[in-house]
Amino acid sequence: MASVPRPDAETVGALLERSHRLGSDPRNTNYAGGNTSAKGVATDPVTGAGTELMWVKGSGGDLGTLTGPGLAVLRLDRLRALAEVYPGVAREDEMVAAFDYCLHGRGGAAPSIDTAMHGLVDAAHVDHLHPDSGIALACAADGEALTKECFGDRVVWVPWRRPGFQLGLDIAAAKRANPRAVGCVLGGHGITAWGDTSEECERNSLYVIRTAETFLRQRGKADPFGAALPGREPLPEELRRERAAALAPVLRALASQDRPQVGHFTDSPAVLDFLSRAEHPRLVALGTSCPDHFLRTKVRPMLLDLPADVPLEQAVARLRELHTAYRAEYAAYYERHATPGSPAMRGADPAVVLVPGVGMFSYGRDKQTARVAGEFYVNAINVMRGAEAVSSYRPIEEAEKFRIEYWELEEAKLRRMPPPRPLATRIALVTGAASGIGKAIAHRLAAAGACVVVADRDVPAAEGVARELGGPDTAVAVGVDVTSERQIAAAFDAALLAFGGVDLVVNNAGISLSRPLLETTADDWDLQHSVMARGSFLVSREAARVMTAQGLGGDIVYIASKNAVFAGPNNVAYSATKADQAHQVRLLAAELGEHQIRVNGVNPDGVVRGSGIFAGGWGAQRAATYGIEEERLGEFYAARTLLKREVLPEHVAAAVFALTGGDLTHTTGLLIPVDAGVAAAFLR
Repeated sequence: MASVPRPDAETVGALLERSHRLGSDPRNTNYAGGNTSAKGVATDPVTGAGTELMWVKGSGGDLGTLTGPGLAVLRLDRLRALAEVYPGVAREDEMVAAFDYCLHGRGGAAPSIDTAMHGLVDAAHVDHLHPDSGIALACAADGEALTKECFGDRVVWVPWRRPGFQLGLDIAAAKRANPRAVGCVLGGHGITAWGDTSEECERNSLYVIRTAETFLRQRGKADPFGAALPGREPLPEELRRERAAALAPVLRALASQDRPQVGHFTDSPAVLDFLSRAEHPRLVALGTSCPDHFLRTKVRPMLLDLPADVPLEQAVARLRELHTAYRAEYAAYYERHATPGSPAMRGADPAVVLVPGVGMFSYGRDKQTARVAGEFYVNAINVMRGAEAVSSYRPIEEAEKFRIEYWELEEAKLRRMPPPRPLATRIALVTGAASGIGKAIAHRLAAAGACVVVADRDVPAAEGVARELGGPDTAVAVGVDVTSERQIAAAFDAALLAFGGVDLVVNNAGISLSRPLLETTADDWDLQHSVMARGSFLVSREAARVMTAQGLGGDIVYIASKNAVFAGPNNVAYSATKADQAHQVRLLAAELGEHQIRVNGVNPDGVVRGSGIFAGGWGAQRAATYGIEEERLGEFYAARTLLKREVLPEHVAAAVFALTGGDLTHTTGLLIPVDAGVAAAFLR
């Protein structure tokens, strides 16, 4: 038997490089959509003969970050032979399953719906993209004539057809009938371009995009969205952000009626200008068009129809009315088009909410999905601008949108997604999270799927932790001194603007002063209580304000201490404030339970390793109290426990997760000891 072939590294490498460039090119901003492919020859491991293969981006991949394992690998002879057994448009979905019989070897990633578009076209390299300029022509009322005017015979028009095998046949036929063409505009969809080499294919893709851009700019009218609307102009930035933060918990509650969502906010100039113009209500009602847009944005957004400067209470009341109407309209849309075989309705809440003068809120199962939904609606705005500049915006019919949104093949893609992690869709704010216990908690919550706000006085260190956790789609850093009401409010506002809300707050920030009673000054006492007792109160109060506005329940966790119940020497200020925190747990659990906000705590002891408090002088003070060397403090604490084990930050983080990860849903007012067993600190 011939040896198993090595991949065609040159072909695959060129394909990946082209994919990354196209995926990051601002002209092709729909990087999560689109597809790219390359054909080459490899040696068949059984016969030893050369076999023509196609490498194509697999289902659900991302052009900008595509790697080798994200490519599906298929035999072209088998793929092209499927045209001989194609049963017609009514049964074209069956062809996706047939792609599995065309895979080469293990086949790589799952072939996407667009595989036929690449395999049936007689070109070595094919790109299918969703650039704003191309979709603007594709969604213009007279798009076919405009395409001819823009490109002549270099780019041809292919009428709207749902992605699938027949569309692949249509594009292949268009290429054969137009030998000078380098690509095509797909009505209501996007563009496809081809070439004999990777460089030629990329050059042709960019030619289509840039030529369309120039045509729209030179041929289009100056104000495609109409005159400015009084009362819809953007608020000043500070007021705009303030209003956005005030609306965020309410809007997240509305967007999460069917299932919890993470939010994203943008007040980019493109959004604010669109919402300030006379034509925006008409265009918003028409909805998005490109399939990759409305699969993420839903068929249309929800739009607040009030001036930007109305009182907050009036805006909130109107948003609630609009949400009720939106859900009813979406349910009616589903009922109009659903068939007995349609997937069940996935939820009737909006994925995008537009607020003139303020900006756009978008929602999804995680931050990335929410962000991409918002980015895609910005693309839709750009498409509308281009189409309205040279013609009028005319998206595909509602029935066709439904066929895409509730396509069984899209449903199958959703079923293939991994199950959500325990804290998916939850947004956590952890104080003192730049080091020690707080840092460990931030890592544990992020690993369980939460979005995390890393709050700390040490902003550079907090930013470092946020980067460790994965960056802005997972974590953001905020500077906060918990003795300042203003800074606490600003930290929560930052969380609201970053992720849409707050569900889980960990009061971890603290300092420690170890002194005998007679050496403890009033300033020592006030500082200790200001940071921990008063600081925890202020953070919890702000958390409760946000959580009650959301109406989604929540968790508040206090990192108290064994010293909350254990009387030890030389730390009266520290232990008293920890006792204060422990009783706040009980008091707030009793008060906030009616809002489904659970309040619990953790009582650690002897967490020396990695601790910012111990490194800041507390360790030396405690070691002096016990008459030992500071380096032996962890060993000393472990030796006095029942389990003879040292307590690490990770053990405290595990307790926080246990309280918030979904198993203790009926527990509130609890303080969990994490001290390896200190009998004198047993709770009674």
